[in-house]
Amino acid sequence: MYCPACGHHNKPGSDSCGNCMLSLAHLDTPGLHDRVERSLMTEPVAVLNPREPVTVSIDADLGRAIRQMIDRGVGAVLVVGPAGELAGILTERDCLAKVAGQPGYAALPVGDFMTPGPETVAPTDTLAFALGKMDAGGYRHLPVVEGGRPVGVISVRDILRHVTHLCQKG
Repeated sequence: MYCPACGHHNKPGSDSCGNCMLSLAHLDTPGLHDRVERSLMTEPVAVLNPREPVTVSIDADLGRAIRQMIDRGVGAVLVVGPAGELAGILTERDCLAKVAGQPGYAALPVGDFMTPGPETVAPTDTLAFALGKMDAGGYRHLPVVEGGRPVGVISVRDILRHVTHLCQKG
């Protein structure tokens, strides 16, 4: 469980944060408050219907990866190894921070610019767990992985849409 105050990753069931000592006991009592809190604490990532991942191979060039992002209207592509395993993620932020200004960037390998070993979630992880990872790491996209292979991608926008839908239900 991630501490909502400092982002420290604590063991599930911890009564207080091992870093800042904030009480975490109230976070283990889903269902006591509103529909949004109940959903975040109990519903799995799968409820978001994660988008099918846009993938490129680790030996693809940046031009292909960026073209995929533009053509598919996504902010990140997942980079996969030879057996289809998740090797990394290339995001719009990576392109701005690492690629912009590189001469001949389109022919350079994705593997040199991706973020290797990205944080991931499983379809069965709770929304709160995913949101905690996004918040603690400053991520806007999280790969959804089963058996080491990407099966989807969720974004902060997906979670916001879910919460907004819950709030509009009345």
